Amino acid sequence: MSEPVIPILLDIPESIESERLLIRAAQWGDGAEMNAAIMESLKELQPWMIFAQKPQPPEESEIFVREARINYLKRTNMHMGIYNKTDGTFVGCSGLHHINWDIRSFEMGYWIRTSCSGKGYMTEAVNAITDFAIHELEANRIEIRCSGRNAKSADVAERAGYKLDGILRLSIRGFDGELHDSKVYAKVRGAEF
Repeated sequence: MSEPVIPILLDIPESIESERLLIRAAQWGDGAEMNAAIMESLKELQPWMIFAQKPQPPEESEIFVREARINYLKRTNMHMGIYNKTDGTFVGCSGLHHINWDIRSFEMGYWIRTSCSGKGYMTEAVNAITDFAIHELEANRIEIRCSGRNAKSADVAERAGYKLDGILRLSIRGFDGELHDSKVYAKVRGAEF
């Protein structure tokens, strides 16, 4: 039996880079940029994201990023902002959530700013974060879950090489009030990496 992991003692990098992107832990002051991206993308995010159900003031986004910073340092939730390396544009968010350090299992979530969609940024970010989880966090399992109706999110998972583990029928209530299926994609040690 292995020794239990004490997450707060783990030395984990706070940023990673891909060809076009800087992906990093939230910092104090990131809220304004994130809020602008959410407001720009509200219509596209509303069907899928709880934070996009109504416009939010910039202070609410700043509170979120400050709490996200603390959670990253505690290793309980690893929220990350995605930035274009060339011009510094805030592209979107991703990160590793629902962390189980005992089995080194992580769930990845993501959203992208509307003006940055369709350029391959999110697939690039998912690939970089997957590599980070495998090599820095010694992941055994990485999941991506999305509504069965969210074709764009499912497409990102598939382009990044995640395999569909299954569909949980009528397992979540969508923001439209209806029950949705959930698609569960995963990469697991020994199979996909």
